[in-house]
Amino acid sequence: MREIVLINITGVDRPGLTAAITGVLAQGGVNILDIGQAVIHDTLSFGILVEIPDSEQGKSVLKDILFKGYELDQQVRFTPVSEEDYQQWVGNQGKKRHIVTLLTRKVTAGQLQAVSAITAKYGLNIDHIDRLSGRMPLDTPADKGKGCIEFSVRGEAADPQALRAEFLSVAQELNVDIAFQEDSLFRRNRRLAVFDMDSTLIEAEVIDELAKAAGVGDRVSEITERAMAGELDFRASFKERLALLKGLDVSVLDSIGASLRLTEGAETLFAELKRLGYKTAILSGGFTYFAKQLQARLGIDYVFANELEVVDGKCTGVAIEPIVDAQRKADLLKELAHKEGLRLEQTIAVGDGANDLPMLAIAGLGVAFRAKPLVKQSAKQAISTLGLDGVLYLLGFRDRDGQL
Repeated sequence: MREIVLINITGVDRPGLTAAITGVLAQGGVNILDIGQAVIHDTLSFGILVEIPDSEQGKSVLKDILFKGYELDQQVRFTPVSEEDYQQWVGNQGKKRHIVTLLTRKVTAGQLQAVSAITAKYGLNIDHIDRLSGRMPLDTPADKGKGCIEFSVRGEAADPQALRAEFLSVAQELNVDIAFQEDSLFRRNRRLAVFDMDSTLIEAEVIDELAKAAGVGDRVSEITERAMAGELDFRASFKERLALLKGLDVSVLDSIGASLRLTEGAETLFAELKRLGYKTAILSGGFTYFAKQLQARLGIDYVFANELEVVDGKCTGVAIEPIVDAQRKADLLKELAHKEGLRLEQTIAVGDGANDLPMLAIAGLGVAFRAKPLVKQSAKQAISTLGLDGVLYLLGFRDRDGQL
């Protein structure tokens, strides 16, 4: 009678170990039903689920594995598996799979415990845990660290909305980001990424900087804050703020443009997206003048932003239509996806304000970046602890995959 056995092998990793073990199994005419291997700090954990035939060759295979393990200084454990249990395991392979991604400056046991506890609470089983971030020296400054752990989980969440809400609550409490997304073909086949500009690609709201130069900084900043938080209609507030800039000399734009700082991780993110064959775009309620500068600096393919009307070297306080507002951003994302021959599931959208929510909602991966609470709660995913290059982790990108 055939046997189904789970073989677990642990010990110090060494070259040729897998070949030696599978060589013994091959001599026994064994079929491999499942296999997995991981090495952490030169310590091997190797699991093989095998079907041992009822034959002369198969009768001694477990004993031979035990001897080979002793010879290689490995611990070997055998666990019999009934055919009933095996068939039940096979039947579960059609269950949905999701990816839970933990992003933080420094990974702690408390963070992992919280994520794994919530995952179990909602009926999801963890299949794999992988570290996507690179190795960090012990003395790395607190604000320079970069940690990412990816959980592959199986099953249907009992209450997906409650699961997301609990992840968000724990993320705020422990100063981490926790992303939850379906592990689908589209996750690994995205090809278009679009970005808001102000407070997303750059560490400023340009209209606020222009307002300071015009002597109306406090008035405009207050309106901007409320608009980004979703308290004011973007289009109406944009026109109100712009009107306060009437008479501003356009020479001010040069000095402000020269002082703008890229957000942490922006250069890394765009370099890697370009290397991976992505098309990129700025969809901004800010101004074309500054967006074009970023386009040249980061190699961005498309730019859609607002054009300041200028007469005799002075801003008129009016923008040339059409104004890029929330709905315009979403429409542009659809148009670009169609132009590139892509489904919306193959797109990424990143932004920080309420006027970004429509495009975040329709993108395959919508990320609220260092966003206001309302935006974080409404978006599919959020990143607040790391830089923009944290988006790469949500695609399954590992630090060792990079060329920078």
